[in-house]
Amino acid sequence: MKFMDNLALAWRTVRGNKLRTGITVAIIAFGIMALVGIITAIEAMNTSLRDSFSTMGANAFSIRFKERKVSFGRGADVTQSNTKTNRKERKSNTGKIITYRQARQFKEMYDYPADVSIGLNGARSQVVNFENKKTNPTVSINGGDENYLQLNGYEVAYGRNFNKTDVESGQDICIIGKDVAAKLFGSKYERGLEKVIRVGNNKYRVVGITKEKGSSSFLQADNVIFSTYTNVRQRYASRNQSFSVAIMVPDINLIESAIGEAEGVFRTIRGLDITEDNNFYVDKSDSIAETFINLLGTISAAAGAIGFITLVGAAIGLMNIMLVAVTERTKEVGLIKALGGKRNSIRAQFLFESTLISLMGAVIGILLGVIIGNLVGSLMDTPFFIPWKIISIGIIICSAVGIAAGLYPAMKASRLDPIVALRYE
Repeated sequence: MKFMDNLALAWRTVRGNKLRTGITVAIIAFGIMALVGIITAIEAMNTSLRDSFSTMGANAFSIRFKERKVSFGRGADVTQSNTKTNRKERKSNTGKIITYRQARQFKEMYDYPADVSIGLNGARSQVVNFENKKTNPTVSINGGDENYLQLNGYEVAYGRNFNKTDVESGQDICIIGKDVAAKLFGSKYERGLEKVIRVGNNKYRVVGITKEKGSSSFLQADNVIFSTYTNVRQRYASRNQSFSVAIMVPDINLIESAIGEAEGVFRTIRGLDITEDNNFYVDKSDSIAETFINLLGTISAAAGAIGFITLVGAAIGLMNIMLVAVTERTKEVGLIKALGGKRNSIRAQFLFESTLISLMGAVIGILLGVIIGNLVGSLMDTPFFIPWKIISIGIIICSAVGIAAGLYPAMKASRLDPIVALRYE
């Protein structure tokens, strides 16, 4: 029998056993759907995270008094640290915050071709009001200086940035994110300039509105308000609130030397001698995203394990079905052999049949996985994503499953004695 004849006969057999084929296809489709769906959602999240951090660039780093915890949306905090630059804390000085004096002193002493910014976190979960409109209680207020927006990947779309006079005076002015502006002032949110808004119990005059940075369920980057760190220090900072310092160099090749210089300067400011370890942390701008992406990678591995287990079960089920098919078609096999059919043709027919069933499951599972994965991603404001690599791997795996599951039944069918087969009842 020719190749196309074997394939056509296998297809007719698959179509002729709809219930049996449907159950097996469903099992295979479920395994592939779980694998592709979870990977699709995770890859979409990875893309969103990388995009969120890409504006800050890999040529920036910050100095903090302890490991940074970042809250992704409303979820749990993720602890992050840079294992390459972090060292043991000084036992006698663990947990000492970076004070206002230390942050200012570092900015004055750091003699390196780089931009330096001082930052201070303000209140979280704030309601912002303007006349009869208000936001949800999810707005954060952060303090910074004239370099803060640039070093955190923001640009001013309307109005102006802070200047040194604003920082020194600590007056009640603010720059608002695009989401806050749209909520309070509608689609023409540029009219919010010079308006007075209320953040909690404090009033601020809007001097700037940032360009859309792009938010996701992990980073509500546009749902934020910025004031000067001197103002946030007066209005919101607690006694144990620590400042942070961010540094951006013009060339990524200077990043390591800039970190070394920064550590040397800050060790002097913190009063450490050469025998003492750092009691502060240095982390690069993209390290938080990498930390969370690594966590998502663990979920990807779990998804792969789920898909693999399901496919193993599907392969066993498919093999059993093919063995039943061999038993049911024993007379047919005997007749083919009696008419001169060769072992290779019979073996090919059963292999084609099992592979067709497996690939049907793969196609349905991949389509459902991509749809479900992107539906989940859309709930998190992530872009549409098609995981071509995973799809290719899924097709190869399903083909292998089909061949592996059909190999033993095909070998069994091809070895049947034609006389015994014809007499089989």
